[in-house]
Amino acid sequence: MARPEDTESEEDPDGDWIPGTAARADRKAKGAQTDRAKAAGPQKKHKKKATAYASKDGEGYSWEEEYKRSWDILREDESGSLESAVNQLIANKRRRVIRDTTSIQRGIIRHLCLIIDVSLAMTDRDLRPNRLDMSLNYAQEFVTEFFDQNPISQLCILITKDAIAERLSGLSGNPLDHHKALSNKAKLTPSGEPSLQNSLEMARASLAHLPSHGSREVLVIFGSLTTCDPDDINKTLENLEKDRMRVSMVGLAAEVRICKEICKRTQGHYGVILNEHHFKELLFEAISPPPIAKSASNGPKTQSSSLIQMGFPNKITHDEHQVDASSHSFCACHSKLQSTGFICPRCGSKNCEIPTNCSVCGLTIVSSPHLARSYRHLFPVSNWIEKNANSLPDQTLKCFGCDKEMQMNKQPPANDKSNGDPVNAAKANNPSMNVYHCPRCKNMFCYECDVYHEQLGLCPGCC
Repeated sequence: MARPEDTESEEDPDGDWIPGTAARADRKAKGAQTDRAKAAGPQKKHKKKATAYASKDGEGYSWEEEYKRSWDILREDESGSLESAVNQLIANKRRRVIRDTTSIQRGIIRHLCLIIDVSLAMTDRDLRPNRLDMSLNYAQEFVTEFFDQNPISQLCILITKDAIAERLSGLSGNPLDHHKALSNKAKLTPSGEPSLQNSLEMARASLAHLPSHGSREVLVIFGSLTTCDPDDINKTLENLEKDRMRVSMVGLAAEVRICKEICKRTQGHYGVILNEHHFKELLFEAISPPPIAKSASNGPKTQSSSLIQMGFPNKITHDEHQVDASSHSFCACHSKLQSTGFICPRCGSKNCEIPTNCSVCGLTIVSSPHLARSYRHLFPVSNWIEKNANSLPDQTLKCFGCDKEMQMNKQPPANDKSNGDPVNAAKANNPSMNVYHCPRCKNMFCYECDVYHEQLGLCPGCC
């Protein structure tokens, strides 16, 4: 069978027919055109104009790309180093961490109800990937941090959509139950409008029967500007005040007057987010226990102090290689057959985890580390005072915490460029070159020990 290029032919000057001559001539012409293009040199390619429409490759809108990459920008200093940018982020974080360390009366046994808006308003993409996904991610981080700082507290999660309120997880002190509930995407499909009144009424019904020695708090993540309520929400507000419940809200869209009024009258806090980082800051403000509020004149009076009976259980452990049928028994809380558990010191029943309330006698079962982590909120550690290296004499100091030498060399101010060395100017704003001293024990510490003492909750020099 003849090839396609051989189907054409041409007659030579002698009168003979030569097959495929036209096809070969075309290939030679194309080759010559390519050689001329190479000799002319590289040509400029026309850049594709950025448009506001979504690309076919699924890269998203042009303003979304610019908005997403604004977090990845790190500016170099005069010396070409990123150290000053990182140190500036560390310094800003330290300014946010500095808090009021006054010893005031706080409720360390807390009962918190977290309400998440799952309406259609949470599908907006002003937060990446959308409001609901970011709220659920922050909610899981909040649950972990909440039980780490408040181990003897309890929490429940509610959602609101389609003008009703649903219970996502019951009141429990186990963070695994709440993480599992927040991962259930089947119940977290956004739809309809939220109902603020139904959510607050369900939260009030869950917390109103709890003892008075524990705080009753409600935290709402609200992304809608409207609420679909069956009745007057002012009646619900009066009931919340009567039951001494503190309501705090985090708004994702704009300030809503009724939300601000509820938080103000229940002595909670209300804030509207500016960006993702501000969202996390407002949400995590509820981790520390709030001060105990004075009871209203028309409401029931609370006791100035309460003595709570607690028990320290005995833990049952068995070697994995020696576990047999005789070592298993049913727990009183879930009726599950387990080989490990905690024995209540009052009634002798077995419980799966602590801290918890005994399912048989109702005794609060805790361990000493749980009380220690909760007790730190009553007497918080003092903030260390930051001192710049320029304010100290030219000498070598040792950190009291890690015994590391801190060479104190005076550096010029950041705006002083007279010496022509931008590296020294960058070091002047370096927080890692500063020292910190405790106002009580007067000892000097380095930056690493300052971060460590904030997480540890005590000063090594004051112990």
